[in-house]
Amino acid sequence: MTVLRVAAAAYPVDVHPDKRAYEAKVTAWVAEAAGRGAGLLVFPEYASLELISLLPRELHHDILGMRPALQAFLPDFLTLHARLAREHGVGIVAGSFPVAQGEGFVNRAYVFGPDGQQSHQDKLLMTRFEAEEWLISPGAGTRVFELFGVRFGVAICYDSEFPTLARRLAEGGAEVLVVPSFTGARSGYTRVRVGSMARALENQIYAVHAPLLADADWTYAVEQAVGQAAVYAPADGGLPETGLIAEGAWGQPGWLVTDLDLTLIRQVREDGHVLNWRDRTASETRPGPAEVVTLGEAVRA
Repeated sequence: MTVLRVAAAAYPVDVHPDKRAYEAKVTAWVAEAAGRGAGLLVFPEYASLELISLLPRELHHDILGMRPALQAFLPDFLTLHARLAREHGVGIVAGSFPVAQGEGFVNRAYVFGPDGQQSHQDKLLMTRFEAEEWLISPGAGTRVFELFGVRFGVAICYDSEFPTLARRLAEGGAEVLVVPSFTGARSGYTRVRVGSMARALENQIYAVHAPLLADADWTYAVEQAVGQAAVYAPADGGLPETGLIAEGAWGQPGWLVTDLDLTLIRQVREDGHVLNWRDRTASETRPGPAEVVTLGEAVRA
């Protein structure tokens, strides 16, 4: 496949009266994106946290107590997404989930194939809130997923702000970087946006940014979440000069559905105005340790 239609969700956190209401919402969202021809659907980081609304009220602000309690929802969460992927014949990157792992918890994005096959990518770098308050631990492992002949990888939110994970994914053949995010302020969203654009530039790949949206003061785990769905690319060749393929409206829930032409990425890698992917090794090996040069004191008249 040389063209992959992707759908990036700007997904709002809702309060649900029961589990069936939650399942109906996710089912409708998947049906809409699949109905628009998307082959890969991307939900945001921690989109699963609206399940907190189904927990006893005393756990809504208990960020440590909610973690084990949420595990009761995980089997049905996985079954739901696997079934929807099979029914619609699509790939789904589900909203990441705080999953019990060993003696702690990791932030895990489950990935489903069109046959319902399940895998995952864990977040590797934790924000201060995750590490210091919520006690979410770094995951392990780096995976590249192949869907309809196209390889993609997942960099969850803060992971996109560092080059190494995306580089490893690109070296594994990924031509699309999926970036699910949860950011509580525009500054945080901008950091993930800039990071995603940088990863697209330096690896000469597409980046698909799916943000969480929330006005959820009823739970300390979420509170506010802002952003807009977007798709980025290296600014070269037949790609947009801004590096922006498409974007939704700020704070507006819905799918951003976009066709990714893989031939454009491949042509840029082969014969772009610049060859970031080719020059990656030189960029790492040529700079040596920085020498400090003292320029002296200012001369005052």
